[in-house]
Amino acid sequence: MRHTGYADTPEARQALHRRTQSVVMASQVFSGAGLAAGVTVGALLAQDMLGTSSLSGLPSALFTAGSAGTALAVGHLSQRLGRRAGLTAGYAAGALGGAGVVAAAALDNVVLLLACLFVYGAGTATNLQARYAGADLAEPDRRGRAVSAVLVATTAGAVIGPNLVASTGRAAQHFHIPALAGPFALAALAYAIAGTILFALLRPDPLQVSSALRTPTPGTPGAPAGPARSAAAGVAAGAATMILTQLVMVAVMTMTPVHMKAHGHDLAATGLVISVHIAAMYLPSPITGILVDRVGRTPVAVGAGITLLAAGVVSATAPDDSVPLLTVALALLGLGWNLGLVSGTAMITDAAPVETRARIQGTIDLCIALAGAGGGITSGIIMTATSYATLSFGGGLLALAVIPFVVSTTRRAVSG
Repeated sequence: MRHTGYADTPEARQALHRRTQSVVMASQVFSGAGLAAGVTVGALLAQDMLGTSSLSGLPSALFTAGSAGTALAVGHLSQRLGRRAGLTAGYAAGALGGAGVVAAAALDNVVLLLACLFVYGAGTATNLQARYAGADLAEPDRRGRAVSAVLVATTAGAVIGPNLVASTGRAAQHFHIPALAGPFALAALAYAIAGTILFALLRPDPLQVSSALRTPTPGTPGAPAGPARSAAAGVAAGAATMILTQLVMVAVMTMTPVHMKAHGHDLAATGLVISVHIAAMYLPSPITGILVDRVGRTPVAVGAGITLLAAGVVSATAPDDSVPLLTVALALLGLGWNLGLVSGTAMITDAAPVETRARIQGTIDLCIALAGAGGGITSGIIMTATSYATLSFGGGLLALAVIPFVVSTTRRAVSG
């Protein structure tokens, strides 16, 4: 089915892009709330139901595993049926998982809890993939800003969600359900609303419109081999940027609370550091988007590597009792991740042929999720064997690998 009638002039295409962006952003406010509400108390609920703190990290692992699998599934479904179908299905799965967690808590069924935490991870993957829908119809010189707008909308929900934990807990207790299950009820409702918004309003589908408007793209029959190599290099550069920055960010972030607790910092100090970190992950997005569009994808990706190195150096050299310096380090860590995500997403959208774009994006998001899981798992091993300073500085050095990789692949893309 062709959709060119919706965007047969530049003005009509811009109007459709603005409408699509508004719909996606509205859904992201709700999905951001759903994501943050459940993640905030997942470890605590697992600890209560399992009767031990040794497995309290299991929810995070299950979220990540569910997210990784869903990223691939949503990408493939979006490629076949459009963004509307893929994102709606992903949010429906996340809502089902959230409702299942509530049921598991009410029934005190640990097996059901673990299964539903895995399904709940679908919402995380879908939330992240929505950024691509916001960029499908954006002009090349505005793709960075399109991605950043979606991230900012997610931030609004992510701020709202944790602040409703207490009230949703009280509501759950009113129905004789454990208080820690309350945020998952909110998550289920929020994901359901996000999916409903997309199902009802994401028409025409942005990926299908983009496909209908396409010109011959690299790698399609009749296209020269040079552009195909150029596209592959662009995809590789974007993927490497996002995967490396995710790995480094998760590794250092995961161990920072452990490091702070070991040196006598209370939960208030730890909460402050992590809150600033999360804010730095998302709030700079509008400025990052402008930089990506005006300065270029590659310079911003290089900036991501340098910023993460700075984060590693500051956290490695900060005195153990210095909350201000750790706060600066974690802010730089979040900013470096933001620079990498926005620039990498723009690179992928630029380079991936529309005929396979969603599948490629889903595969890359799978790799990003696995990188995050790997960073979280290995960070504890590295810190136990060495120190937090070694972990932080090593992560900063690893982030620098973004620079030669992105620069070299970008040169190959230009030479085609």
